[in-house]
Amino acid sequence: MPVEMRMWRIDGELPRPLKSSMLPSEAALEDFLEQDPSLLGTRLLVVGRQVRTPYGKFVDLLAIDGDGNLHVLELKRDKTPRDVVAQVLDYGSWVSTLTREQIIDLASDHLGQPFEAAFEEVFGSAPPDELNAELELTVVATDLDASSERIVTYLRDFGVPINAVFFSYLKDDDRSYLARSWLATSEEGQPATPGKKEGKRAEWNGQDWFVSFGDGLGRAWEDGHEYGFVSAGGDIWYSRPLRSLPVGARINVHIPSHGYVAIGETLGEAVRFDEAKVLVEDLWVPLADQDLHATYSHGAVGLPQADDIAEYVVPVR
Repeated sequence: MPVEMRMWRIDGELPRPLKSSMLPSEAALEDFLEQDPSLLGTRLLVVGRQVRTPYGKFVDLLAIDGDGNLHVLELKRDKTPRDVVAQVLDYGSWVSTLTREQIIDLASDHLGQPFEAAFEEVFGSAPPDELNAELELTVVATDLDASSERIVTYLRDFGVPINAVFFSYLKDDDRSYLARSWLATSEEGQPATPGKKEGKRAEWNGQDWFVSFGDGLGRAWEDGHEYGFVSAGGDIWYSRPLRSLPVGARINVHIPSHGYVAIGETLGEAVRFDEAKVLVEDLWVPLADQDLHATYSHGAVGLPQADDIAEYVVPVR
């Protein structure tokens, strides 16, 4: 049966249904999703809108997740169920061929800034080496008919990475609401079928860790390389991964827009910069006392820094 979203407001002891309305246009929904793709329930970075394919067609929205997988978001608009599904499959067949370099160029043009910097702002780490290992296709609709539901469900049964999301626009006096419902929830998963393409990403070995070193953001790689440390700070989102590194971890250090610059082993846990020590000629000495190229300071000058924004340092060799 077709997907339907209803919502009620409790007035006293009686629920009162909210009135369903039409969005001003599906272009408005496209605007909402570009500005805040978290409306879909997952963290995404939109890297293209109305992306032209070599065949003269346009992908409504192209996004990427924290694992480097691409998401094709296609609005149903006034297309028939057969047309919208065929179109999203057609777009998927092209998007799946995009190389890392093509994705970076496309994203940088759309975002107006380097892709690596935008990715790190959203996900708190640099993009993985491998982009586009897997693909997700999503039909976005303000109404989903039985035929669309049947076709999408049939394709999912054969392992096609496709889903449909339905948005309802609700009115309550002078307030407006946007409600979301997925055709298939993530908990339902995808069936393992002989024809389904296996993921290309290998399992984590439990030893190698990725570290993003934001060179030029109050820190300098020259210091890290000379004195043997990595650091992060300015927000808990950036320092939290560093603070989770175990002693003895093998780290792969990446500088956004430059690539991987070093491999090392952690010698201690993360501590605030003002408490950090590094090895100099086999002696542990305060890092803050060394001749450094950067300040490793965030916030107002001269004021104590809260733990959430403080720079954290991990010694390495």
